Amino acid sequence: MKRVAIFASGSGSNFQAIVDATRLGELEADVCLLVCDKPDAYVVQRALQSGIPTFAFNPKEYASKQHFELAILEELQKHDIDFIVLAGYMRLIGDTLLHAYGGRMTNIHPSLLPSFPGKDAIWQALHAGVKITGVSIHYVDEGMDTGPIIAQTAVEIDEYDTLQSLEKKVHAVEHALYIHTLQHIFQKERQEV
Repeated sequence: MKRVAIFASGSGSNFQAIVDATRLGELEADVCLLVCDKPDAYVVQRALQSGIPTFAFNPKEYASKQHFELAILEELQKHDIDFIVLAGYMRLIGDTLLHAYGGRMTNIHPSLLPSFPGKDAIWQALHAGVKITGVSIHYVDEGMDTGPIIAQTAVEIDEYDTLQSLEKKVHAVEHALYIHTLQHIFQKERQEV
């Protein structure tokens, strides 16, 4: 069974959905670590309530990105992590982690990439006036939301949608799509062994 670390920076709704799916047997993985770059983020409380070890750090306390990524790498090795799942982690991954986990790291993004990369993608789509946005899951590379796309699902934007209503629709799709996609990746890897 894959030993997974989830990286998150915010409330952690995708973190919780993944943890719940592993406990219900919908996702054959073991969430062994939360990595969070904002020690006060609500996701840290979710991890505590779920009994999942946490490495919460303040990037400003490190001399550079390489220094905090080396500290993260040490935690990943300590917990024998096989695979990294980015779920609302608001930092670009640097060379240190890419070198160690390249091809074994996914990210979820609330748009149909390559449209609306980066921050506030749901707001960007709403204010661009497009009729369809969505959710993308991709492997992580050195760019911002530029890695190879694994899965995408469209979400219709209705004329009455507000930012809050569209966020709710997108998050519902995110939770289901990420679990399904991760399960597919892990099953495929097991078959290839």
